Amino acid sequence: MTVSARDRPRGWVDNAVRLIEADARRSADTHLLRYPLPSAWRDGCDVHLYLKDESTHITGSLKHRLARSLFLYGLCNGWIDENTTIIEASSGSTAVSEAYFAALLGLPFIAVMPASTSASKIALIESQGGRCHFVAESAQMYEEAERLAAQTGGHFLDQFTNAERATDWRGNNNIAESIFDQMRDETHPIPEWIVVGAGTGGTSATIGRFIRYRRHATRLCVVDPENSAFFPSYAEGRGDVVTGMSSRIEGIGRPRVEPSFLPDVVDRMVMVLDAASVAAARHASAVLGRRVGPSTGTNLWGSFGLLAEMLAEGRSGSVVTLLADSGDRYADTYFCDEWLTSQGLDPSDAASLLVDFERSGRWP
Repeated sequence: MTVSARDRPRGWVDNAVRLIEADARRSADTHLLRYPLPSAWRDGCDVHLYLKDESTHITGSLKHRLARSLFLYGLCNGWIDENTTIIEASSGSTAVSEAYFAALLGLPFIAVMPASTSASKIALIESQGGRCHFVAESAQMYEEAERLAAQTGGHFLDQFTNAERATDWRGNNNIAESIFDQMRDETHPIPEWIVVGAGTGGTSATIGRFIRYRRHATRLCVVDPENSAFFPSYAEGRGDVVTGMSSRIEGIGRPRVEPSFLPDVVDRMVMVLDAASVAAARHASAVLGRRVGPSTGTNLWGSFGLLAEMLAEGRSGSVVTLLADSGDRYADTYFCDEWLTSQGLDPSDAASLLVDFERSGRWP
């Protein structure tokens, strides 16, 4: 009999998993906020809107959950040990959160990103101990990340492929389970709709699967910005759509259909104009007394349309969406009129529509 064995002590990995789990226990679950709706609407039917506030994670965004899951996935698959360099293709919130977990485990982290990435984004990643590696064009990020992983003997986390695989939609770090648990004592505990955007597609995959697993009547709506491939792919039933353009709404929308996007668990998709996303983010910031990011604006625009549909049909119920990150990260972009003008974005018409929506409950 021939036996082959790899005698690899698991002490470091065991401790790494413990550190990540301990970090999660030190953090209370993110808050579920009630968004204030006009009381006059309740004359016809009783509707409620909730925001799952993911900005309260220690790294400030929804991507904290994804980063935690990607690290646990890599550790438990044997891809990460005490000598592994962690690589990711990202210039945004995912890289910030992943840099945090790499530092927690004492591992080097490299984020591959376009040379055009803003100084503020670079600073956020570096503040968590990460190193930024630049490429000329965004299309080169994936190949360069794979090359660096091979060169260093490291691990490419590959958020766009592994997001839907890394999160256990029946348990471990499950945002869907948290939402339904927090809704338990509300007037309408089972939401009519949950509304999310898609960057990797991991969040929509987790929520859509969980809804089916628990046999809830809730429907899932995915909102998508301009230039993204997800909406036309869904509408046309094709997985090969490529737009060749980058999303202007940070954190959501992709120029190609990513492997983690699962259209069959989505009940409806809505394409939201970028100017409308900005208007909704600014409008909600004024209502809540705190800034919310642009992808939260996209989420809210889609949610407002669904609420108006429920009002028009005389249906009571609840809608839940995500407050993905703080708008304070975008003070010099989406909350800066000069920057919006430079991007060709004018949110004034959409802002007027939102004012009318608050007054009437009607949606165009």
